[in-house]
Amino acid sequence: MTIFDWLNEVTVKKSSPNSFTQQDWDDWNSYMIHRFLSMNINYIDIVNFVQNINPQNKKEIYTIYREMIPKRKVWNKYIKNQNKKDSKELSDIIASKLSIGSNEASSYIPILGKDGITGVLSDLGYEKKEITKLIKTI
Repeated sequence: MTIFDWLNEVTVKKSSPNSFTQQDWDDWNSYMIHRFLSMNINYIDIVNFVQNINPQNKKEIYTIYREMIPKRKVWNKYIKNQNKKDSKELSDIIASKLSIGSNEASSYIPILGKDGITGVLSDLGYEKKEITKLIKTI
């Protein structure tokens, strides 16, 4: 069974835990089930509660989810990481300008914002085309 089959079992089918084979239980991944169910704001409290159970107690986790989550087809939008990685090159440029380390410069980039970084890069003599390329990473 795939993760999506398991999610469908928890939310719609709600089969008895004893109806699954050992191979089905081997395919169960507690972490991924928690992760996908937590994408639904209505299930966050349930997931927080169930995450305290040992991940190896697969049947217990399944049973709790099966009983606590309403029986209906749901679509859980996958929430992606909103933090963009700053380019190493931009961090190094900011670090040399401010005489600080690259890691510290990475934390300054969001504070400076696009306008501040554009100003710093302009002061250093970068052309508009180069500035645009570097700012894309923000």
